[in-house]
Amino acid sequence: MNAKLMTACLVIGALTAPIAVCAADSDSDRAHPAAYVKDSVITTKIKAKLAADKVRSLADVHVDTDRNGVVVLSGSVRNQQAADAAVSLARKTEGVTSVQNKIKIKKDA
Repeated sequence: MNAKLMTACLVIGALTAPIAVCAADSDSDRAHPAAYVKDSVITTKIKAKLAADKVRSLADVHVDTDRNGVVVLSGSVRNQQAADAAVSLARKTEGVTSVQNKIKIKKDA
């Protein structure tokens, strides 16, 4: 009986080993938690600059930063000058590698 139990455990272990190795590999692709903190700091710095700029329409600009320092600006503003100001502020922020402008200009009704 012990021989059957040991054989069954060895077979099960041999079959599940590749699954455990694949699971460990997928975890190595995840970014380190420090990267998330860095992204949040960049996003917060940009939002603070937008708030300090005192242009009301910049309150509708959304900021998202990925792990490589790429900032995506979205939302809507009243005119092109406000959109340009938001992009300029983002580009001048430490840690930003590039800025993608997806800001829309509001049409006056």
